[in-house]
Amino acid sequence: MLRYIAINLIRAAGLFVIVGFITFTVTFTDGIGIARSVLGLSASDEQVAAKAEELGLTRPLIVQYFDYLSGVVRGDLGASFLTGQSVTEALSTRIPVTLSLIVITMTLTAILSVVLGVTAALYGGWVDRVVQFLSVLGAAVPGFILAIGLVFAFAIAVPLYPATGYIPIADGVQGWLWSLTLPVTALLVGTIASSAQQFRGSVLDALSQDYVRTLRSRGIKEGPLLFRHVLRNAAGPGLVVLSLTTLGLLGAALFIEQVFALPGIGQLIVSSAQAGDVPMVMGTVVFTMILVLVINFLADLLIGVLNPKSRIR
Repeated sequence: MLRYIAINLIRAAGLFVIVGFITFTVTFTDGIGIARSVLGLSASDEQVAAKAEELGLTRPLIVQYFDYLSGVVRGDLGASFLTGQSVTEALSTRIPVTLSLIVITMTLTAILSVVLGVTAALYGGWVDRVVQFLSVLGAAVPGFILAIGLVFAFAIAVPLYPATGYIPIADGVQGWLWSLTLPVTALLVGTIASSAQQFRGSVLDALSQDYVRTLRSRGIKEGPLLFRHVLRNAAGPGLVVLSLTTLGLLGAALFIEQVFALPGIGQLIVSSAQAGDVPMVMGTVVFTMILVLVINFLADLLIGVLNPKSRIR
């Protein structure tokens, strides 16, 4: 198991360095253009060249990247070229918002997907058809359309929830949950749609295996059979889908944060890209890469625990 963990950590670190270099190259390749966007179009060529030199943009890209990488290791993501604000400081106020959105959504997705998928697989008939219909319907409705509909229905027509804004958990758990109810619901419908179908298929596949029939013939009750054997074997594919769904949430959160005016990472990416604030954009990309790698690592770890055969690779 330790070897399995070590291999996954080395793989994640290598992927971070490679993808980070590609992203850094694309972002910082035009040093003169970045300096001109900072100074404005009215700046002279001499002023632009001096600014590029001041910002260190005239050095070889590989040197700039490894300087940046050493800062990332220390927790220093640089400073905004436009405002001078520390990127790490800016992210520290935004990350809790996005993580709250993703963690609550994925926790509810995992619970509800397992319940719906297992129920559909075990009972079949009209229960299975209803779950499949709702899954297809949920997958067909775009998240941002659903978000706008929720705002009109439950924040304007019937003002039960706030239409926009975010209340930190430090200001009260109830207010925090209240401000995230509509955004989480908008994300939850789509994530459950895909995950519930996967869990249903995995449970049906596990139930059709010979070992299940053998255990039943030995008198094993349905409860222990389901929780100790069927779900353990069906969890692997489900966890893969959940990890991919979580990655998809990062993109969906960008739109949802705009609709509900949540001050999260998605909103920061949009505003920074529009302003041409390259260090801030790169900082959000670094955070996203780290989050993606952590999610994949945890998913691989859980799959390795549930299915020891997956460690042999």
